[in-house]
Amino acid sequence: MQLSAVLASQFVLPSIPRVVALLLSELEREETDLKRVTHLISQDPALTVRLLQLSNSGYFRMSRRIHSVPECLAIVGLNHVRTMAHASATKASLRAVVGINMQQYWSYSLDVAKVSRSLAGVVRQNQQAAFTAGLIHYVGELVMRLVMPAEMARLDGEIPALDARRAKAERKAFGFNYAEVAAGLARQWLFPEPIVEALACQDTPFLEHAYEPLAGVLHLAAWRGRCKDASLNQREMAVSFPGAVGDVLLLDIDMVLQQDPIDWTSPRSR
Repeated sequence: MQLSAVLASQFVLPSIPRVVALLLSELEREETDLKRVTHLISQDPALTVRLLQLSNSGYFRMSRRIHSVPECLAIVGLNHVRTMAHASATKASLRAVVGINMQQYWSYSLDVAKVSRSLAGVVRQNQQAAFTAGLIHYVGELVMRLVMPAEMARLDGEIPALDARRAKAERKAFGFNYAEVAAGLARQWLFPEPIVEALACQDTPFLEHAYEPLAGVLHLAAWRGRCKDASLNQREMAVSFPGAVGDVLLLDIDMVLQQDPIDWTSPRSR
């Protein structure tokens, strides 16, 4: 399958059932807590994608692109959010994706979002954009599994989903990878260009003298998320640390590890 065909495919991104249920419950209250709504949507890559799609569409005729869930909720009314939540509950939440553990995917995505936001603050990048990019950075992998499951299953036998070598393996096998899919979709959805570029360059942020700081932040955050997911020890992390990326951003491994969120994704939030 060609990249253009993947980008043109019809698919539904699965949402986290518990988050959708809590969101619907909150939206039914007489006085909805917007902070609670923001928190819930910001845990779910699919809900975040849908809200950003709506906010950046021509419907609202905004003069600038919207980067984050809090910005979206300042524009989109709760009726739109309620409709979106109901659609997620009926169409997407319980759908399985072949070859990937959805609980692991959701947990990993939120962890990467948290570290991205923290690192962005250190290097003076947009923290809201960094959180969004971190949360949705692996959406391309999910989409590829939804629209080309047989091809992805064959590759799984060689390289697991969250392996750091996955991007290169996909490019070798298909001519494109999850980063290009995520960036292509984000561009179609009219997401802000810094987020599109960060997604596109997340695996090779400074290749051939290109300089995209947010992509570098995302690359380091994804490394940290994979380390946590794989339960790597200090020596294993030191060996795998992407030092070339850290050097460009003036971040060494100790500085990156110091940005770990206090509240890594807990089992109860998965």
